[in-house]
Amino acid sequence: MPKTFWFSMEKVWNFCIFFQVRPLYAGFDNMRLSLNESVLLWPMPAHVTRGKSILALASGFAFGQADGQHISATLTQAFSRYIDIIYEQHSLFQVVSSGLDIPVLEKLLVSLDSSTEELEFEVDESYTLKVPDPSNPNIASLQAATVYGALHGLETFSQLVDYDYSSRSLQIARTPWIIEDYPRFPYRGLLIDTSRHYQPVESIKRVIDSMSFAKLNVLHWHIVDEEAFPIEIPSYPGLWNGAYSYKERYNIEDASEIVEYARARGIHVMPELDVPGHAASWGLGYPQLWPSPQCNEPLDVSKEFTFDVIDGILKDFKKIFPFKFAHLGGDEVDTSCWKNSPVIESWLTSHNLTAQDAYASFVIRAQEIAMKHGFEPVNWEETFNIFPSQLSKQTVVHNWYQSGTCPRAVKAGLRCIMSDQGTWYLDHLDVPWDKFYLTEPHLDITDAAEQELVIGGEVCMWGETVDASDILQTIWPRAAAAAERLWSPLSMTEQGISEETLRRLQTFRCLLNRRGIPAAPVLSFWGTYVFGRVAPSEPGSCFSQ
Repeated sequence: MPKTFWFSMEKVWNFCIFFQVRPLYAGFDNMRLSLNESVLLWPMPAHVTRGKSILALASGFAFGQADGQHISATLTQAFSRYIDIIYEQHSLFQVVSSGLDIPVLEKLLVSLDSSTEELEFEVDESYTLKVPDPSNPNIASLQAATVYGALHGLETFSQLVDYDYSSRSLQIARTPWIIEDYPRFPYRGLLIDTSRHYQPVESIKRVIDSMSFAKLNVLHWHIVDEEAFPIEIPSYPGLWNGAYSYKERYNIEDASEIVEYARARGIHVMPELDVPGHAASWGLGYPQLWPSPQCNEPLDVSKEFTFDVIDGILKDFKKIFPFKFAHLGGDEVDTSCWKNSPVIESWLTSHNLTAQDAYASFVIRAQEIAMKHGFEPVNWEETFNIFPSQLSKQTVVHNWYQSGTCPRAVKAGLRCIMSDQGTWYLDHLDVPWDKFYLTEPHLDITDAAEQELVIGGEVCMWGETVDASDILQTIWPRAAAAAERLWSPLSMTEQGISEETLRRLQTFRCLLNRRGIPAAPVLSFWGTYVFGRVAPSEPGSCFSQ
């Protein structure tokens, strides 16, 4: 070690003694001793019981479906993935169980109530995991209503398995486990933005993988914005002239591949078409969409061609994205371009409309087009704040700008998604994970019927400062804090953050890193909650950072 390092550590230690501060690394031995004492699962299941025994996985351990059940293609793929995950740290030939003086688990059998593999919104995601099954000490059982509940059960099972270095075996401590689990909210989302920076398909897939580990189930794909239009639209092929470059594009096969990759992991993909603002890139392919060459957004409200293009995009989207919701944006609309364009100003006058009226009319017409193609519209909260009575009753209001929006939206009978920018925007690097964890979607909503209209929440990874090089460590581990708030029972999360909560999150962060998902530290050397996307400040264990 360089002398400068030892000198700095000496100063650190003297500071700790003087101010009676205990660095985290000093307590690492205690943490190692406590790892097997806690339920180190993330997100925390609804109901957990456990024992005091140990099981080792047999060298030929396998997943399977109960006898006589339809073989699910989705489960078959998942079995292969989770065998790889369980054996990830060490070579398969090293994992042995012969000669161990502990019981052996030979297989996990999955039983499904339904054979359908269609991923619908509000699909039953519940599961019951028993390790081992009470009827057979060598078999674990996983019962689920649907294949998508079973996927969550497999993830939970994988988090129970640990590697024992002394015996070179995979083991599950504290058996028997009985876990009954289900999500609190049906919508548990993460937004990614491929307009501010292009994300390669493989980068998006890694984001989807990481979402499945935290039981998030909606990828909100903010595909296009004023900076770039990277996706192919067969009905209007000139639109992706707005991509940053010829190589930074998604063809329809790419998009379909992403959607299927997500479905196989129980994740919906919701496309966003942000109109009428945030759309300057559209005019690089079709300049007639701009109000004028000098003023390129919002889209020209006076031309029927504008709505023909929106219709074509949503028609093509419906062939790719089966999710019931499509996000239509509607935020941050500055109508000065319309008022400064003689042609549009004349159109407004002839239709007896103000620019504000035209903004509302544009949003409502886009909603009608979306609903014609079978989508239910999601809009950013400005549309509700400015013209609430004109919105379709099918509208889902997406809160982002100010607190109190969801309480007002659900009181008006509309559904709401919570994404408060103050605590759930991942690009706000100065917001540590505890703020994400303590944010409650039902804040100031006490009526049970109104609470039901809050379908969930979403953390937002806006793309101004992320590309494939840093997106994952900006998302994680802070998104995991929101994921537990959205999955686990309120009775558990409302208790706040305990030492066990911190330990579980540190363990999950290390799990992500072992699975190839670079997740930033949770804690600083001094024991404070760090900001987003920081690097480790000192040498130390993953479990103490």
